[in-house]
Amino acid sequence: MRLMAVEGAQVVGVARRQERLDALVDEIQTADGTAVGVPVDVTDREQVNGCVDRVIEEFGGVDVLVNNAGIMPLSPIRELRVQEWDQMIDVNVRGLLYCTAAVLPTMLKQQSGHIVNVGSVTGRRPFPTGTIYSATKFAVRAISAGLRNEISPNDNIRVTDVEPGVVATELADHIADETARQTFAQRWEGRRMLESEDIGRAIVYVVSQPAHVNVNELLVRPTEQET
Repeated sequence: MRLMAVEGAQVVGVARRQERLDALVDEIQTADGTAVGVPVDVTDREQVNGCVDRVIEEFGGVDVLVNNAGIMPLSPIRELRVQEWDQMIDVNVRGLLYCTAAVLPTMLKQQSGHIVNVGSVTGRRPFPTGTIYSATKFAVRAISAGLRNEISPNDNIRVTDVEPGVVATELADHIADETARQTFAQRWEGRRMLESEDIGRAIVYVVSQPAHVNVNELLVRPTEQET
């Protein structure tokens, strides 16, 4: 959001925590950027639709959608944390679909737009304790590829799956399983993860390509990440 604003985009930030949105919007506006923050739970389709309606009313359309909402409560399947599975599916998959469904009619009418889905390297291969999380990111990859097949050739709407490796974000804070959390922390102790700004630059790169260029997938890993 910050980097898109630096490039001159009018950005709308969507998240659950109003205070975090307000702080980011203030930062962007202080730097003479244009930004609006709207508190939304992406698993609530009515909230998502209301947000997009507001964006269209205020800005006249939607040029880029970045689906970035996600949670990662790792645990072995045998622990049967079914409620966590449901939450991951709701946020990582259903939320992405709700946001896509909300903007797609406008993009089709415009005959232009770009949908950027933030997937993961785990959408290419699962790992112990991350099976369900990986499944949601496999879904993101499939949705991205299928949507591109359907709308890019004839409707001039680009679709990109940006697939980060390990990024220093709050994702690990969602891990309630103590063993899984410690294993993740120990694996990355002393090694440098990606920063959110690294992924932000990747997103700016794909959306700033000429209209005839559609970067379908972009895999971005820390130099120190093996797989």
